[in-house]
Amino acid sequence: MQCLRQVWRMTKLWTVASTSRSLKVTNLHRSMNTLQQKQQVMAEAKPWGLISEVGDEGFQESVIDIIEKHFHIICLKEFFKNPMLHGPKIQALLMWNCSPAAEPSLLSCLPSLKVVANGGVGIDHLDVPYLNSLGVKVANTPGVVSDATADMAMALLLASARMVVEGHLISVDPKTTHVPQSLLGVEVTGSTLGIIGMGNIGYKVAQRSKGFDMRILYHNRNRRSVEDEQAVGASYCEKLDDLLKESDFVVVVVNLTPDTTGLISHRELSLMKPTATLVNVSRGLVVDQDALAKALKSGTIRAAALDVTHPEPLPRDHPLLSLPNVLITPHIGTNTNATIRKMVQLMVDNALAGVKGLPLPSEVKPK
Repeated sequence: MQCLRQVWRMTKLWTVASTSRSLKVTNLHRSMNTLQQKQQVMAEAKPWGLISEVGDEGFQESVIDIIEKHFHIICLKEFFKNPMLHGPKIQALLMWNCSPAAEPSLLSCLPSLKVVANGGVGIDHLDVPYLNSLGVKVANTPGVVSDATADMAMALLLASARMVVEGHLISVDPKTTHVPQSLLGVEVTGSTLGIIGMGNIGYKVAQRSKGFDMRILYHNRNRRSVEDEQAVGASYCEKLDDLLKESDFVVVVVNLTPDTTGLISHRELSLMKPTATLVNVSRGLVVDQDALAKALKSGTIRAAALDVTHPEPLPRDHPLLSLPNVLITPHIGTNTNATIRKMVQLMVDNALAGVKGLPLPSEVKPK
């Protein structure tokens, strides 16, 4: 009898424990389902953003997390599989390397588009008045690119002046048996630097060149404040010609506009010293490339260092590519991990503000 009571007690305890476990499992399943439902609602609540692609010429995979945190993204290739379905959902176009191109053929498929967030400062590839007429705001990413681009300008200047690439090629050439003493560069310290375009990037270049004890001249649409000038030791040249005549290094840091297209051509190059170097980190079309090739061949100027050309890349038979006194990099002025992430974050901030109808952190207004 006592044994039966013990069995009954054990059975009762097991039943209670089993029921408790069942309740816990059921509650766990309910919690998981609730979480999944919440995640689904959050995903559906995200605004849709159109991008070109991930990888290759599009966004790097390492920055996609920044966009996906706030947007449901769709790539251009996937979008064109069913534009009638996807088009009305798109509220933001996130443009990288000028893609997706904001052309009428695409814009006509995006009736809900509110904002075009461009990666980079230059917006010469965007028709801002036209986009605004459609009710679409435009933004770029100034400020966050300034340091990296200024670093690149100085890197090009130094590499060209001290013949770094030429020295490297000699050092790794299997035929090299001795170092030629004719590999002579030009002095950077104490030389005269002329900066054309004294905006954020131009001013950063001035700050860096001050460390090389360079004499700094600058030409800009508007003169900087006396405090700005004194901080870097810069002197204003009202006339571009004066800067060109006096500078050992000329760094071009302007936006591409109708006024700056072909800003440096035959006449301007002829005013420069035969020992001078031209550095361009703005846009390829700011410099007349045919005039530059002629000036480099004839010895009108010593050298050129370019992070930008037109087009990019240049045709493989372009005369600039065969000249020994030209250093060209493939528009990598902003290409650092830190800067790219800052750019994408600002793009997302602009896009979110546009979707929500709030002021854009860096909206581009038509001029």
